Amino acid sequence: MDMSAQKKSAPLPLPQLRQQFQPTIADQVFKVLHDRILSLELPPETKISEAEVAAKMGVSRQPVREAFKRLANLGFLQIRPQSGTMVSLISEEAVMRARFIRLALEIHTGRTACGVITDDGLRALSALIEQQKAAISDNNRTRFHALDDAFHREICVQSGVDYVWDVISENKGHMDRVRMLTLDTSTQNHALGEHIAILDAISSRDADAAADAIDKHLSRILVQIEEIKAVNHNWFTDSPR
Repeated sequence: MDMSAQKKSAPLPLPQLRQQFQPTIADQVFKVLHDRILSLELPPETKISEAEVAAKMGVSRQPVREAFKRLANLGFLQIRPQSGTMVSLISEEAVMRARFIRLALEIHTGRTACGVITDDGLRALSALIEQQKAAISDNNRTRFHALDDAFHREICVQSGVDYVWDVISENKGHMDRVRMLTLDTSTQNHALGEHIAILDAISSRDADAAADAIDKHLSRILVQIEEIKAVNHNWFTDSPR
């Protein structure tokens, strides 16, 4: 017997490990700042410094520096050694790019859902619709925004492609800042109606109707961005991020 061949085919005596992710301090600083920027608690042109963030969060400057670099790479911070760091203006080009990516992925996901979603999946989406109605009644804008995301994520989950939401989440941040500028009772009710239309199409297993409803829902930002630029023009730029 060829001993070299036997050695190659023998299983390696290695134990199975359970992967556990523990967010680093830099990850935690990044998430806090990322959430504050997307919610507009840190609006465009807000000046922030490594030293101030480190002091307020009780950490060293190194993880803050790492978080700043990640945010800058995503287009949310401008780091200028001579003049300091500030929250970036909203790039219209970045918003349109994010919309294109999200629309392409969600239309296909919606079509997939029509063929594979279960009754339990439809009930899960219906429950999120009811929670959105309650958030509007409570005038809870932050809650509605989170439930809006949860609805879109649930479609990915029920389609068996939950990983798609990870890609969408990485790209939709620039859209989120625009959404927060427009999220009042009227626009929340409008979004709710569009979510109901998406759910109705999926419930009917009508892939074309689902694609059309998702297209209409995600294309509304084309009108919204022009409206809010007229009021908040100082927060926008035509330059890419």
